[in-house]
Amino acid sequence: MPLNKDDPKSVGGYKLVDRLGSGGMGIVYRGRSRSGREVAVKVVHAQYAEDPVFRTRFRQEIEAVRKVSGAFTAPVVDADPEAARPWMATQYVPGRSLADRISERGPLRETELPRLALGLVEALRDIHRAGVVHRDLKPANVLMAEDGPRVIDFGISRAAENNPLTETGQMIGTPPFMSPEQLTDARTVGPASDVFALGALLVYTLTGRGPFDADSPYLTAYQVVHDEPVLDGVRPQLRTVLQSCLAKKAADRPGLDDVARELARVLPEEAMDGPQTVTLRGDLPDPSGTGTPDPRSATSPGRRGRLRPLWAATATIGVVALGLTAYLLTGPGRTGGDGEGGGAAGEQAAVSRWTALPSGWQPWQTTVYADAERGLKKGITLLEGGMDHGPECQMYEGSVYCAGTAVLPVRLDGVTGRVDWRADGVPSVVRKRSYVFSLLGVADDVMLVEQHNQPEGGNLVISVIALDTGTGERLWRRTVDAASNHPYLSGDLLLVPDIKRGSVTARSARTGAERWRAPLPPGMQCDPARVNEGLYLDCVPPMTGSKDMLVLGFDRSDGSVRRLTVPRQAILVGTYDGRLLYLEEGHLASEDKGPFSRIRLVNPDTGAATTTELAEEFEGTVTTADGVLWFVGTTGQVTAVSVRTGKQLWQTRTSLQQPSGVTAAPRPGVVYLSSADGRVAALDGKKGTLLWETLPRAKWVNDLNEPLPEVLLHKGALVVTTQAGDVFTLDPAHPERTSASG
Repeated sequence: MPLNKDDPKSVGGYKLVDRLGSGGMGIVYRGRSRSGREVAVKVVHAQYAEDPVFRTRFRQEIEAVRKVSGAFTAPVVDADPEAARPWMATQYVPGRSLADRISERGPLRETELPRLALGLVEALRDIHRAGVVHRDLKPANVLMAEDGPRVIDFGISRAAENNPLTETGQMIGTPPFMSPEQLTDARTVGPASDVFALGALLVYTLTGRGPFDADSPYLTAYQVVHDEPVLDGVRPQLRTVLQSCLAKKAADRPGLDDVARELARVLPEEAMDGPQTVTLRGDLPDPSGTGTPDPRSATSPGRRGRLRPLWAATATIGVVALGLTAYLLTGPGRTGGDGEGGGAAGEQAAVSRWTALPSGWQPWQTTVYADAERGLKKGITLLEGGMDHGPECQMYEGSVYCAGTAVLPVRLDGVTGRVDWRADGVPSVVRKRSYVFSLLGVADDVMLVEQHNQPEGGNLVISVIALDTGTGERLWRRTVDAASNHPYLSGDLLLVPDIKRGSVTARSARTGAERWRAPLPPGMQCDPARVNEGLYLDCVPPMTGSKDMLVLGFDRSDGSVRRLTVPRQAILVGTYDGRLLYLEEGHLASEDKGPFSRIRLVNPDTGAATTTELAEEFEGTVTTADGVLWFVGTTGQVTAVSVRTGKQLWQTRTSLQQPSGVTAAPRPGVVYLSSADGRVAALDGKKGTLLWETLPRAKWVNDLNEPLPEVLLHKGALVVTTQAGDVFTLDPAHPERTSASG
């Protein structure tokens, strides 16, 4: 819908494009960030904005909801509860609501239900694990995206609960989809209330009417509390499952794990759009790895057995893993779909998949903001609002080296997580960042960082600092021109472009001494190539419509240059068969994420090129290794493509939102990725089978910061960083272990 004349033009720096809808709590707009990213911005009505109790609850709820990040939810990316009109921005999901879909085309066929139902179960699972209850799950709050449903508006209703506005008779929720306890005692509302709403929503989806439909909302509310649900039109097996969800007492309703099992059993398997089959034996594993029920799950010991009589006669249940993560279904260390099966043989096969861990290794987790056990400085307090970008980290000879916004350069022991040293930094103004660090790399026993320092009222100063990896002591420091391009490290050489002088200088990483200097093409903007595949600069004429880009390749020994020409829309992503591997973007491309339409392989010596058309356009964060391209989308979908043929090898959906690029571990043939909230996923590199996923580990999430750090490999262990400054390790064979005792 177009904007009204009274609508604001922008909110929180987001330009408002149009209206998406309006409800009892506020107005929802489609907004666009300065980078072009689209978000859904919900602005609270003025009547709530004037109430301090609402603001307090709204602020608390935002913090909780930030932790929710799954394949079937639209996570919060920004918010301001202190604004004159409080607002929050979530990921924008193009697609109609379930309510609109049913209104336009009638109830869904049962063959269309599995993808929706199991997606909703996982969305609720993610919401509940974050300590949030949705409280208003209804067709209007379910968006039908191309790759599955998205649950929106979670966590907002609680902010208005017990508010004076509600105490005068205004209900928070929609009566046909509210649980009895929401209508009788809102203080007792918990995860089971969302299970009730799920049952009512699925009945409505199949029949076009709710199980408690009546002529007025008051009569509907009465029937929700006192009457049995009307399930006409639902076949008996599915009716039994939905009837259990609609039990009057919260304690009598099944947990989400049981609902998922039963829905997978009774819904038509041929309609389940998933890449692999998972075999379930007995109860779901304990995600915490402790052998005790996970308190974050909606399933309690008393609830697990409630639906068991419906399927107790079946020893093994085949379930297509649509959205339900392989880790939660099959347990850690098992592949659950590549033919290994269960029992001792399956466990032995899983163990043999993984590389040996470093000697003495144990799982650990720390933060780059903590006090050093021995060293120089304490980490700096995080800025409010999650504006810190978190650390950039690199493995080097068994240690983890990190630096970042408000992160002083630090070395962590890769086996224990101990802080070996933390380098001194320029003092900053309290609560106002006067500098940031970025990690250029670690090589030749030197950690190189770029430091931005801007004192209040002063000019920006950019320096390159070299630190000894053994002691953290500064070896050398050089100021670089703030107007020039950023320096970058390749092997033991630091390349420093200088626009004013029209030259690029190569310096020794260890000593800072000049090795050679080479001229740059006059009148052209030259930037380091996208990936570190040698000494290459991409040069283009500024502010012109040139279709081609000049690529300068420098000889490491003397700086002699080779000139190559590639299309301006080509992006260097790696090498293949001794040639430079470029991807060419389509006309709608943005931010180096495609869509990509063509592979271009360029001989670095002669400039001769061959091209291969991609079987279809692919987009996302791209990485490459061993002749495979991996495209990772913002919703967690991973696509593997052959460099040789341009054809898709496999495609798998994970529950990671705003994930990193892929890290490939060649020896076990596994690829890894992580998300902003600290989830980690492992996939079989050849088949794409989802091996496992972990629960979130980050203390807060800022989805606007991109790109995310990729998973680091420490022999057979993984090292993962988050924007919140967390650094932790995982044993890929047992990702559930979070401590030495686990």
